[in-house]
Amino acid sequence: MPGSSAKAASLLLLRAGTGLLLILWGALRLITPAAGPGLATKYYGGFLDVQSIQIGFGIAEVIIGLLVVLGLFRRIAYALQALILIPGALILWRYLIDPLGLYLLDKDSSQILFFPSITIAAATLVLLAFRDDDLWSLDHRLTARKTTA
Repeated sequence: MPGSSAKAASLLLLRAGTGLLLILWGALRLITPAAGPGLATKYYGGFLDVQSIQIGFGIAEVIIGLLVVLGLFRRIAYALQALILIPGALILWRYLIDPLGLYLLDKDSSQILFFPSITIAAATLVLLAFRDDDLWSLDHRLTARKTTA
């Protein structure tokens, strides 16, 4: 069915994009451990700005990202991804509402690169909403194999 293939391909791209984002952010925390606390202090009001917590968070992000990309343990992985990416976007609300620094932020503190966080949060919600339609996930493949065996 062409519609289901298009939906499965779209969900695969969303999984790859959001999962790879988690892998990259997690790897950044692991490769340059001092970066995590600095970012937490600058953009997230110091929330979890302890280096050891950031390293643990980085490990978790890499694992969750891998699970999302593969489509494995999706019920858990997608929920955990949502718990990371959606609050992460909401915390940046000033940057999302005023990405150019026109009224809430000034030109020096504005950051247009945070604006795609809206899209990432929406992609996470789409993955949750259409989890059962993700025909190309590893979970789906394993379940289909069990039912035919």
